[in-house]
Amino acid sequence: MPSLPTDLLTTFDKAVSSARDVAEEGARAALTTLAVARDRPFDTLNEPQRALRRALRARARQLGEDNFAAGLLRLVEEIAYEHWHRLLFARFLAENNLLMHPEGVAVTLEECAELAPEEGAEDRWELAARYAVGMLPGIFALDDPAMQVRYAPEYRRPLEQIVTDLPRVIFTADDGLGWAYQFWQSK
Repeated sequence: MPSLPTDLLTTFDKAVSSARDVAEEGARAALTTLAVARDRPFDTLNEPQRALRRALRARARQLGEDNFAAGLLRLVEEIAYEHWHRLLFARFLAENNLLMHPEGVAVTLEECAELAPEEGAEDRWELAARYAVGMLPGIFALDDPAMQVRYAPEYRRPLEQIVTDLPRVIFTADDGLGWAYQFWQSK
């Protein structure tokens, strides 16, 4: 595979920067919905949401080295990165015919769209990300509370659209993933 063409680097940089903005805004909204920054949970939270809230608060304390406010900022970044990373990796695997159904056959994003309803996934991206996570447990720690946060549609869909709009060559170039990480960190 060739390196990413120079003319696409600017396009890719802008897309990743935009994705980071959306992902971080979505993470902040999710943490607000779960009352993570509040001393007490909302009465409307069910027990699984309360358990996730407790885990996220503990993770924020850990990230902030007991400075909860600093930890919350880092937690937003961590959640945003995990959501972006799953989408990016799902597309990378799919474009390189490496996204595998649990039964061991390669699937495309279009096939994920067809399989999503019968597998209980909301859409192709959720199912593709689920497959990617299952394939790469060393990269995606399923027990990490950041991986359990659900984005509202108004944040999830724009992220999915950014990944969808990227040219295929970004995912088949030798250095595409490397540039993705560099652009994410440079913001």
